[in-house]
Amino acid sequence: MTGFYDEIVAKSGVYKYYGNGKWKESSSGKTVGVINPSTLKKDFQVQACSQDEVNAVFDAAKGVQRSWAKTPLWKRAEFLHKVDAIMKDNVGPMANALVKEVAKAAKDAKTEVVRSGDLIAYTAEEGVRYLGQGKLLNSDSFPGQERSKMCLCQKVPLGVVLCIPPFNYPVNLAVSKMAPALMAGNCVVVKPPSQGAVSALHMIQAFHKAGFPPGVVQCVTGKGSEIGDYLTQHPAVNCISFTGGDTGISVSKKAGMIPIQMELGGKDACIVCHDADIDLAAKNIVKGGFSYSGQRCTAVKVVLVMEEVADELVKKINKGVDELTVGMPEDDCAITPVISESSANFIEGLVKDAEEKGATLCQKYKRENNLIWPVLIDHVNADMRIAWEEPFGPVIPVIRVKNIDDAIDHCNSNNLALQGCLFTTNINTAIRISDAMETGTVQVNAAPSRGPDHFPFQGFRDSGIGSQGIINSLAMMVRDKSTVINLDKPSYTMG
Repeated sequence: MTGFYDEIVAKSGVYKYYGNGKWKESSSGKTVGVINPSTLKKDFQVQACSQDEVNAVFDAAKGVQRSWAKTPLWKRAEFLHKVDAIMKDNVGPMANALVKEVAKAAKDAKTEVVRSGDLIAYTAEEGVRYLGQGKLLNSDSFPGQERSKMCLCQKVPLGVVLCIPPFNYPVNLAVSKMAPALMAGNCVVVKPPSQGAVSALHMIQAFHKAGFPPGVVQCVTGKGSEIGDYLTQHPAVNCISFTGGDTGISVSKKAGMIPIQMELGGKDACIVCHDADIDLAAKNIVKGGFSYSGQRCTAVKVVLVMEEVADELVKKINKGVDELTVGMPEDDCAITPVISESSANFIEGLVKDAEEKGATLCQKYKRENNLIWPVLIDHVNADMRIAWEEPFGPVIPVIRVKNIDDAIDHCNSNNLALQGCLFTTNINTAIRISDAMETGTVQVNAAPSRGPDHFPFQGFRDSGIGSQGIINSLAMMVRDKSTVINLDKPSYTMG
């Protein structure tokens, strides 16, 4: 802890929540413990906010939103640029929190903080341009109309945006929601995950120090089971941006008549064609499937490989798996403990189910508490759970298929459809497969990936609603408003 972050922690050692421009302790007297996935010890505690405190936060947001919306775009951009600079000047403690809370490798934790600052700065620049553009329509473009009406179209804020990031990127996937919302003239209320809350609170301190008016940025902590529904169904919420698991489906059904932006996970398929560069495919599968222990929505979750090249591919993937380091995040290991015991148990259940049904485990299954060694599972078939379910762990199933159509059919039969990838040396094959894969993004000759952060990012079916990426998120955070000027008589340019 450095002096910069001192005020976010109470004398008791419990991290405060942030409401109406101040760091506060909850009147509930309750706390939520944050368990270190690596040690299984409670490293942190955060406030368990009450419903009354949630109400106060929304009241503050509603009270200041109109004045924030009147802040010029260039001034809003200035605030965001300050946040970028502050975050980059105070990376260490925020990154250390990521290491302890979510077992993210130390170098990757620092990268997440810096990347988040870059995203905020890019949003500021793009927001000034995108949000500053309006539209003028003249009535005589429609049949039968004269030029007697002029429609001025502008983008206006939604109001208060509820931002709910996931545990695996509690900083980056918070600011990817917050920065576009703020740039568009909205106020934001952030509800970080319990596992990842301390990292997020460090990030909120950068917004606090940047000088945003009280109530524009706020952050409440607590158990989702206690205040989750109360937050998402609160009448003051005008938009929800959520990243996480299938809890989002329930949230979307209860949200009512407000815009929602959802990214809810994926079963990202990797199709390897007979003419693929097998070395390239194997390298990307290892990196794409096992980085951050597979706890990424865009991780490779199933490999669909043509039978004639399957043996070669599996051999080369296994070579890459053998080179992965396994251990603690402080040591920058490639494979670190997964987020919780329940997650580890779920992953183990998928592995055991596949093994019992005849799949081949290319590595001996090994687990110590939340640390699971990487496993490639060959000869998986459609009767096995892991062929369909998202493990969110260091496990990759391989399904051998006879042809491309079989691979596409498997991909399109899953209810999850976030991203996919394919490997081929034939551009015509690549386009045909990409067109046929019913998924939000298809990567050609590379593993699935979110980013760069200005690229569109969306899922089909149960993987999400709406689209992210900086431009798309800016568009999500506004609505169109029209003002129609009625002239006393038709008027034509130069006439």
